[in-house]
Amino acid sequence: MSSHDMEQDDAEQTVLLVMTSGPDTPARCGTPFYLGSVLAAMDARVHIFFTMAGVQLMRRGVAEELRAMEGGKRVIEFIRDAKRAGVILHVCDPALPGYGIDPQTDLIEEVDHVGRASDLGDLLLQADKVLSF
Repeated sequence: MSSHDMEQDDAEQTVLLVMTSGPDTPARCGTPFYLGSVLAAMDARVHIFFTMAGVQLMRRGVAEELRAMEGGKRVIEFIRDAKRAGVILHVCDPALPGYGIDPQTDLIEEVDHVGRASDLGDLLLQADKVLSF
């Protein structure tokens, strides 16, 4: 396969990253945003859906203080890079109460959608590729 063929195969594909990791596993909290940025730059439509402990990363103040590696970039910087690249961020509404998160007041401005499990199901069925972290 030529590099041109590979470029054509990647064009307009939809990639879904399901983020279940949260601040208790900081080493897992930078890569999904970095990978999402790379894939968006390769013309893929990229969604990240936060559920389980992952929703905590979307709470104001958490990503601003969290670093994936000691001395590394703050997770909020990875999030903002991903947003600039065109990554769409979804948060699982049913997971929020378990972490005491109010979707009206507690989420960072980078969140695009607050959705239900059925929204995740739709994204899963429409995605060409699915990865989980």
